[in-house]
Amino acid sequence: MGAAAATFALGVPARATDAARDAATAVEYVDVQLLDITDLHGFLQGAPGSNSVIVGNGGRSYTVGGVAYMAAHLERLRDGHPNSLFFTPGDAFSGWEFDAAAFADEPTIEALNRMGLDFATAGNHEFDKSPAMLRRHMEQGIPFPVEGRDTSFTDSSGLRFHGADFRYYSANLVRSQDGETVLPAYNIERVRTADGRELPIGFIHLTAVGSERFPGSFQPGLATLDDVATADRYAALLKSQGVNAIVLSLHDGAVAGADFNSGVDPSGPALDLALRVSPDIDVIVTGHWHTRFNMMVPDPNGVPRPFVEAGCYGQVVNEINLRLDPLTGRVIRELTVSTNHPNTRDIAPHPELAEVVAHWAGQAAERDRTPIGRQTGSFLRARNTAGESTMGNLAADWALWAGSRPTDPENDANIHPNVPAELAVVAAAPRVGQAVIAGDLVLDPASGGAVTFGSAWRAIGFGDPIVSAWVSGQRIHDALEEQWTTAESGELRFAPLAVSRNVRYSFDARGPVGDRVHPAEVFVDGVALDLGRRYRLAAPSYTLLASDGYPALSEFAEPYRHQRDFESFVAYVRETAVLSPQPRGRVTAAAASDATGAVGTVVDPPVPLLPDGTPVPRPEAAIISADRPRPTRDGGRAPC
Repeated sequence: MGAAAATFALGVPARATDAARDAATAVEYVDVQLLDITDLHGFLQGAPGSNSVIVGNGGRSYTVGGVAYMAAHLERLRDGHPNSLFFTPGDAFSGWEFDAAAFADEPTIEALNRMGLDFATAGNHEFDKSPAMLRRHMEQGIPFPVEGRDTSFTDSSGLRFHGADFRYYSANLVRSQDGETVLPAYNIERVRTADGRELPIGFIHLTAVGSERFPGSFQPGLATLDDVATADRYAALLKSQGVNAIVLSLHDGAVAGADFNSGVDPSGPALDLALRVSPDIDVIVTGHWHTRFNMMVPDPNGVPRPFVEAGCYGQVVNEINLRLDPLTGRVIRELTVSTNHPNTRDIAPHPELAEVVAHWAGQAAERDRTPIGRQTGSFLRARNTAGESTMGNLAADWALWAGSRPTDPENDANIHPNVPAELAVVAAAPRVGQAVIAGDLVLDPASGGAVTFGSAWRAIGFGDPIVSAWVSGQRIHDALEEQWTTAESGELRFAPLAVSRNVRYSFDARGPVGDRVHPAEVFVDGVALDLGRRYRLAAPSYTLLASDGYPALSEFAEPYRHQRDFESFVAYVRETAVLSPQPRGRVTAAAASDATGAVGTVVDPPVPLLPDGTPVPRPEAAIISADRPRPTRDGGRAPC
């Protein structure tokens, strides 16, 4: 390990040995090309903001992104490689670009189909809806719930969505009740030798450990198994089947410097795995961390193997060239070469993919302005003295509605009963992280108060579900107390929680932190809060998992996952039909005007910015600013 660390510090060329420099002339072996991209997240048009510029190859900058350019680069890279395989280590969809997200991520699948993706690892975001959504809709094209409204839209060819032309895999994501894998664990691909025989290559797929407890992919009925043990088990299984070339596609990553085509001083869970996992694995392709590196690391026997990550949002295409023994199918490891290619925009875009991008951009613009309801007044985030706002009240009422919805048969990773929520809370200005409330809903008199699809979509949400769960009255009280903290400067901070329309409470502005809310002054449906009773509470998963700084609520039981926030809020507007602002008064600040009273200063969490000053995409901003552990020695952590 000491020698390996010294090598890392200097940076390692992406060749297994110097002999790999002449690998292209090694005609006695079978040439295999592996192409991969990761964490596309539905960005069909291009990477957002400064994510569109990457640095590599001696400090040179490249403008990158866009599937139309990627398709052109792929066409060039595949030329002359009859044994070429194209795959992704995950998070291809759960679109963060409106053009994809507003159409159930079907545009991303269409683009990947047209680019010839062969197979995919399921990342955590592939489970932002449900395993059934992935298998039954994204793979098989089965519409739900309503064709043409929620899924199964018309693609750029004029046909209804038919699903992916490729399959998803994960070896370590299982159903918690029986331990059965949700997806197939591995796939075996065949490549041809010069004399027409076939050689197998095995691909093992891993999803980030803990994905089922991430806010977006929170799935009560799923679990992830240990990644190293799982990879070793399937490597041994593949070897026993006569597969002598094995690739690990891993949706977890690392950090390894800023140069996209090298690796310096790496750290992170993927590196820990790469140094420990079976030496029978010849290649390790990673994702999840939105980083870019390309290097060789030693396996447990000291033999180098590729260890790569291809950025995010379509920035990079990774190419790994393997040489296989034509008799045994074994990888000649010393001849392996890996290269990260920037997906530059200085070439002609592929016309077919350019048509796909243009089609969905036009569809998105139309959907953005489509009316789905009406409002009689403006809903604003402006707060009164007690921290209450009309937008906060609307959000809490929506959360109560969402937490009381009937059971969705396609939401198949719930294992607890769907008990309707009795009350709801939403962090209007959370202590940390991001607010699920993204904007105001301002009345537009010229349209007759129309609420459009786009305005509702942008008002609430960053991709996390509403969850209903049992929480004790004591914990609800404690969460209300957690709205106040004392900053290092001594300043009193106030992080107000919005409450649903059937809740009233008051707090004493003269009380010390931790003793401002008396349980007798908290009422649910007109009855005082019972500290010893359980209540069915609805809240965003982000809040129940303490990502926004209210840890009291994290002690919940029997959670039931409901629909994702922005889709759920759109459904709420559709069903409610007419939104009318309610008078404020759910929260009362007693003695707020008293000389000894202080409500506290509300500090809205800042929105993280990219280096060019543009905002980080909201789903990513929610993740990187959440209150959660930092797993690497330098404070880095996975952004998604």
